[in-house]
Amino acid sequence: MSTDLATTAGSLAIQPDQAMWSPEQRAVLAQSGIDNDVTNAELASFLHLCQRTQLDPFSRQIYLIGRWDKRQQRKVFTPQTGIDGYRVIAHRVVTETRQAFGYEDTLWCDQSGQWNDVWLSEQPPAAAKVTVLRDGQRFSAVALFQEYVQTNRDGARTGMWAKMAANQIAKCAEALALRKAFPHDLAGVYTAEEMAQADNPQAERHLRTVQADEPDPWATPAIKGRSQPAQDVADVATQTNNRGVVQDLYRQANAEGLLAETVKVDRELLELGAYLIARGKELATPAPEAKVVKGVIVEDVELPTDEHAAAVAALRTWATEQGITDIDADAYTALGAPLDAVAPAAIWGLLSALTDGTRADALAS
Repeated sequence: MSTDLATTAGSLAIQPDQAMWSPEQRAVLAQSGIDNDVTNAELASFLHLCQRTQLDPFSRQIYLIGRWDKRQQRKVFTPQTGIDGYRVIAHRVVTETRQAFGYEDTLWCDQSGQWNDVWLSEQPPAAAKVTVLRDGQRFSAVALFQEYVQTNRDGARTGMWAKMAANQIAKCAEALALRKAFPHDLAGVYTAEEMAQADNPQAERHLRTVQADEPDPWATPAIKGRSQPAQDVADVATQTNNRGVVQDLYRQANAEGLLAETVKVDRELLELGAYLIARGKELATPAPEAKVVKGVIVEDVELPTDEHAAAVAALRTWATEQGITDIDADAYTALGAPLDAVAPAAIWGLLSALTDGTRADALAS
């Protein structure tokens, strides 16, 4: 089996140092089902994940799937791949590290608790067990059928869960075992088989995850008090140059209770909330731009700090008065660029149009 990842050439190619999706990439992602409900933070996190896993969304190796979340009262987008994507990552890692890699026989459990190495019954198994072998260590995982099966409103199994139930639950167990064996490389992305249950009508999402006390002997040594989700947020904030993305990351971390977590940035241990605030202030200072987007970005000229800051402050004050909570993202849509990269004249022009009502539809759309 080849471990080489398919790559997209031309304007869609993802660059290692890329901080945000380009307009061309964003347009193609929209065709895959990523609609306007997605947040800048989710898009930035998805880009970071694609770079880290080396899976190509434009070759359909990885997806960003939106599902309604009752707790957040909005559509939440989750990175998702197939079991083949997990296998590609695992094979690539062991090839690079020259480690041994393999599987023990897959086992299925019946309702009485008896394990079988082949499933012949027409009834679905109660569970499946997969054991991954990495460099002499065993990583076993059990997936319960009732926790992953996809059903319709009447409770009947649907899709491949109705046709190949044993195969589907085995894929879930394999994904769990691979994530135990490769926790750093597979963190933050789930397989389509695992996420199928999240589409059940009126069902709460339930995913079995690797326990916090299960070590990864090949990853960077763990830091006490540090959680992987918090570190992922910090990594995205470090790579992006978009202040709006950092603001979205702060809101996301606050909603998930991660602001007090300890993260590592440039070999320094910091509190996530304090780092995001500092990073946002750092990006608030306009930087020279060398690209024109919709005629509003200054080319090769540093934006006047005082005038630019005054224009942004006026726009945000107006937004607060109008009850608009995310003016940065709305202004991005209206102007085609982040506020930090837009000329003061364009911001004043937008504010003028908004106050007389001529551009209100631009923010509402």
